[in-house]
Amino acid sequence: MTLITLVRHGQTDWNLARRIQGTTDIPLNETGRADARTAAARLSGSVHHTIYASPLLRARETAEIISAELGLGSPALVPEIREREFGEGEGMLVPDYLEKYGDWHAPVPGAETLEEVCERALRGLHRIARDARRRSAPVAESVIVVAHGGVIRSLIDHVSGGTLPRVGDVLANGSVHRFEVSPASVRLLEQSYAL
Repeated sequence: MTLITLVRHGQTDWNLARRIQGTTDIPLNETGRADARTAAARLSGSVHHTIYASPLLRARETAEIISAELGLGSPALVPEIREREFGEGEGMLVPDYLEKYGDWHAPVPGAETLEEVCERALRGLHRIARDARRRSAPVAESVIVVAHGGVIRSLIDHVSGGTLPRVGDVLANGSVHRFEVSPASVRLLEQSYAL
């Protein structure tokens, strides 16, 4: 069993403007750097053995800040936990996207489906867990994984059978969500939507 704490990256200027980032590589702003330090402070009360991150700059920078605060070393990058590819919707303001496409499940040219995002992210979590188990067996490993709102939301939706997150729940930048990953399952242990 591996304990995986998923952390949403800190704020970017596109988050602030409510612009869809997807795989566009946008850096953190100063508020985002503060989000990362706040997340590190929340995580400091538990033992963590290592840290992983999406290769996108906003997640990588968040992981580097958390790692520096907690003394975890350089984050390992995991492409499977990068944000959803939004295709033609990438870069649009959220209200414009919803007006044009209707909702987050609508087909968008060049975009991944939410199911594809979830399948990819699950592969990434299982790869991280296998790596952690190899290093620490038979002791449970606790790792931090810095990812993205769309990825975390798709995983929560999957493991809750579609009951969470509820409509209107916002996964805040820097929010923390703890999962238990074993070879046959992924289970949500706790979540905190806001800082």
